[in-house]
Amino acid sequence: MRLRFRRGMVRGLTLATALALPLALAPTASASTPGLPDVLANAVAHKVTGKNVNKHLQKFQEIATANGGNRAAGTPGYDASLAYVQDKLRKAGYRTSTTDVQFPISWEELSPPVLEQTAPDAKTYVTPTDYVTVQSSGSGDVTAQIQVVDPVLPPTPAPSSTAGCEPEDFTGFVAGRIALIQRGTCPFVQKATNAKAAGASGVIFFNEGQPGRTDPFVFDIGEWRFGIPIVFASFAVGTDLAEPAGTTVRLKVDAKTTVGQTKNLIADSRWGKSGEIVMVGAHLDSVPEGPGINDNGSGSAAVLETALKMAYVPTKYKLRFAFWGAEELGLLGSTQYVAELSQAEQDKIRLYLNFDMVASPNDATFLYDGDDSDAEGAGPGPAGSAEIEKRLQAFYDKRNLPYEGTDFDGRSDYGPFIANGIPSGGIFTGAEGIKTPEQAAKFGGTAGVAFDPCYHAACDTITNISAAALERNSKAVAYTSAFFAFDLSTIPDRNAAALMKKSGAPTGHSHSHHGAPAE
Repeated sequence: MRLRFRRGMVRGLTLATALALPLALAPTASASTPGLPDVLANAVAHKVTGKNVNKHLQKFQEIATANGGNRAAGTPGYDASLAYVQDKLRKAGYRTSTTDVQFPISWEELSPPVLEQTAPDAKTYVTPTDYVTVQSSGSGDVTAQIQVVDPVLPPTPAPSSTAGCEPEDFTGFVAGRIALIQRGTCPFVQKATNAKAAGASGVIFFNEGQPGRTDPFVFDIGEWRFGIPIVFASFAVGTDLAEPAGTTVRLKVDAKTTVGQTKNLIADSRWGKSGEIVMVGAHLDSVPEGPGINDNGSGSAAVLETALKMAYVPTKYKLRFAFWGAEELGLLGSTQYVAELSQAEQDKIRLYLNFDMVASPNDATFLYDGDDSDAEGAGPGPAGSAEIEKRLQAFYDKRNLPYEGTDFDGRSDYGPFIANGIPSGGIFTGAEGIKTPEQAAKFGGTAGVAFDPCYHAACDTITNISAAALERNSKAVAYTSAFFAFDLSTIPDRNAAALMKKSGAPTGHSHSHHGAPAE
């Protein structure tokens, strides 16, 4: 063990020496010399090979095989994966730590819910005809006045209500009242989050009112920590409760959530300014159905190998590597991590790079569309995201490799960083989406077939990767991480960025699509 560590140190110091030569040979050179960060980043990328990254994938497969076939959050397979990565990073000299991540194991309703009007009239509503309990609702027995939040009544012919979608919708909301919120054009969880922040003691959603959007239906809101009763009523019940002002109801939900715990792994480099952090992350957990070698052993392994090759390289800015837990349960690891940071600690993170599925067997190379040049979906990321995309484009352009943009759709761990104004970017090689003939002509592979036919399945094993994609994209991970560790000149200062309006890009859900539906 000791001998292996020393050999690893020698290899790392050799790389560090090789990277230092351009600095020594260039007159008054520094890492901010034009062109030099690119030279240094390419040197790091050269040292990261698909062969070495694949060794980590082999280990993840061995761990899954020995632990019931998966590496899902809260299982021995995940814990063993984290221990493997942490051991590698510690031996390379990183300061490692873990942060706790909570996740729901089960939710059950212990007794029937109650929704009844107590004033101005006495009226009892019946479940499931009039309303249903929203799964993951908290428990509570509340009698309070209704306060309707920004409704569109009568409804427009097409869905259009933005009721509750913005914190401003709750201006004037009286804490302790029950929020009555119309269904509309943003996720239920977004509405409930704003209601909770405004001091609501309970939430009654009601359907919007167009044909096909009148009755209640059961759904899981995907967030179990609101701690207040939440139900979903018909359009008729909603309009009944909306008038007159001052209507009082009793709302009761009796439910229990069983919560499990897992961990994130965080590794800080020894080099660089502690107040200027380049953060690089990938989720380490798989789904319960399989070992998750592409999703997301591939991203985790590429980030790990990059960290190992960067361990002895003196960088200008501090590198922080993150291996997220419970991404497949709704981005819980990254979301809870960011939420627990103070504003000052968030501001130290100058940018976040996310690598989730970088070796899909029928791959395409997708770069997150930081500048919204594709004009699709969520819009641009926070200021600096466009520069991340351009840096990745430069890597592929230099090698004459094709790429396309992909929307910040909120399905991976960049979500909470973007939501807090932190510029983000990264690589994605495709999941359950189907490759088009145009993409097959551009990237190779098979048209009409999913980018990853084993997505979230038992067959996502060591055979479910493209070796060529793993090679080139692992080098891109290393290149981009190293470049920004030497040069942040194009990325806005976070203290200034914090004064700007935070991005409205979605935090969304993970690949597993757990949680409340988009409305």
